[in-house]
Amino acid sequence: MTEIPAAARSALTLAVLGLLLVVGVVWGWSAATEPLPETTGSSEGCTPTTLGPGDKLYPDQVEVSVLNAGNRGSFAARVLSQLSARGYAEGTSGNAPGDAEVERVQVWAPDRNAPEVRLVLSTLGKKVPVVDREVTAPGVVVVVGDRFDKVTKGRKRIKVQDEVEVCVAPPPTAG
Repeated sequence: MTEIPAAARSALTLAVLGLLLVVGVVWGWSAATEPLPETTGSSEGCTPTTLGPGDKLYPDQVEVSVLNAGNRGSFAARVLSQLSARGYAEGTSGNAPGDAEVERVQVWAPDRNAPEVRLVLSTLGKKVPVVDREVTAPGVVVVVGDRFDKVTKGRKRIKVQDEVEVCVAPPPTAG
């Protein structure tokens, strides 16, 4: 076998390293300029799902939105973050309509006995009123006022009593 001269080995090594550098720069540039993946969630809406007697509903299947009816800045977003930390799927947060008069907390939903409403109520404390009011926010809507303290631990699941159709939030996915 013939030995390659030192100068040729050095030139060959530099050429291979230069080629690797060019490939790395091209790959890095294409990765850096590619659009970021978006997280899907409440924008896709929910999936109507029928639950029968004895089935269980969990917080990650319930989408919750929070509206601020008080004067505390970004309070709805903080409460939504607390609910998300308890496992609920995040809906939206924002300000309640101007005619909303909520001192502590209310849930705006048509049926107090709906399993998803009962599950959310378990995290809000005692004697929380449920008001049948038209809303545009997705999921179960929690409206907080200035006297609301914090989200409590709440139930980890709720057993469905009668057959009911609930709107189950989709799992967040990168896409």
